[in-house]
Amino acid sequence: MQQKASKQKSRVILIHGLHQTAWIMRPLAKRLQVAGFDTHQYGYRSMRDGIKTNSARLNDWLENHHHPDQPIDLVGHSLGGLVIRDFVTAYPKWQIGRCVTLGTPHLGSVCADYIWRLTPAVVGRSYVDALDGMVAPLPEHITLGVIAGNRPYGLGQLFLQYHNRKLCKTNNMPSAEHLLHDGTVYIEETKIEAATDHIVLPVSHTGMLVDKTVAAQTKYFLQHGQFDHSELKHL
Repeated sequence: MQQKASKQKSRVILIHGLHQTAWIMRPLAKRLQVAGFDTHQYGYRSMRDGIKTNSARLNDWLENHHHPDQPIDLVGHSLGGLVIRDFVTAYPKWQIGRCVTLGTPHLGSVCADYIWRLTPAVVGRSYVDALDGMVAPLPEHITLGVIAGNRPYGLGQLFLQYHNRKLCKTNNMPSAEHLLHDGTVYIEETKIEAATDHIVLPVSHTGMLVDKTVAAQTKYFLQHGQFDHSELKHL
């Protein structure tokens, strides 16, 4: 019981993705607040600055607004999940509780690869050491839950549909599971061996930010260190 009370005192830092601002995490933040969590929506310049700069600024914000003895949980959408990985590696002094990533391409992003080759300005400085799959490995002590989506809606689906056709023309025909994505990120790209738990929900890349099941599973992981797999049977 004492451990659960301690978890409720953690501050949850919510980190948005590429081309977004802190406000987009507000619906999820509000649902976590109703559950008793203290939240902060961290905003950063995903285009203008690289991942090292953005995790350093998160560290600066914490030094000015957060006591190092109070645990923090981290929730990141897409690129925000990669910022989390860089941050927990570069700044080990903080008491990290649990982390959840939503639609984060932990293995790198095929969609970002195409955009980088065609018009690199669209992904800006978020590509190098982040969306290219070169983020530092997750430290062993970090408890990470990964949520992926399988509803292929979004601008990125044009690149992924093209990529799927290319894959299907090769001699090594991929399984149907390897072709599934959320409109921007393949499910396979969200998988990281060091994760504690991984689930797939019927949501798109951006839609997951306002989905009540995503919020419920995020809350459950922050409280218990695993997802509520019993609820997945009803989806």
